[in-house]
Amino acid sequence: MKVVAWIAPGTWESVVTAARNRPTSDTITLVAAADTQEDIPSGILSGLLGRGHAPGHEYYDRLSEDAAQDLLDQAAAALGRESESRLLVGKTERVVTEACDDADLLILARDGDRSRLGPRSIGRHTRFVLDHAPCTVAVLWPGDTPSLDSIPDEVPPEDDPANLPHERH
Repeated sequence: MKVVAWIAPGTWESVVTAARNRPTSDTITLVAAADTQEDIPSGILSGLLGRGHAPGHEYYDRLSEDAAQDLLDQAAAALGRESESRLLVGKTERVVTEACDDADLLILARDGDRSRLGPRSIGRHTRFVLDHAPCTVAVLWPGDTPSLDSIPDEVPPEDDPANLPHERH
């Protein structure tokens, strides 16, 4: 079985644990995404660092790639078995979905609100990948899973999946 394990900040340890427990006959590919900054309006970056102090987009793209590669290296070491590592560059949700093109299974972790059960436990990039992955997806809770008591008696309108904002893709 071809398994893709999405390595992301804050959740990668649980994904690696799940991948480590796969049968040894499975081929594991660890993927991490480095988002490009090309879609960020130019004034945003200089506004964050102060006028005249913001380097070009290439600088931030390189930082993102370095951080993603560091995560991949840590994950590969923690996995403790043979695997392939792939650094993906581009829009996170798109490149991760494309990486699953010939996979049988994608392992990913919830990256939203982890204090309670519900749709907000999944972030926007993860939601896109979950909705568009061309393979079976295993969705993990990183850390402890909230109890059923975390579900409100009535679903607040902002948590009703029908009312979640839909992004144009």
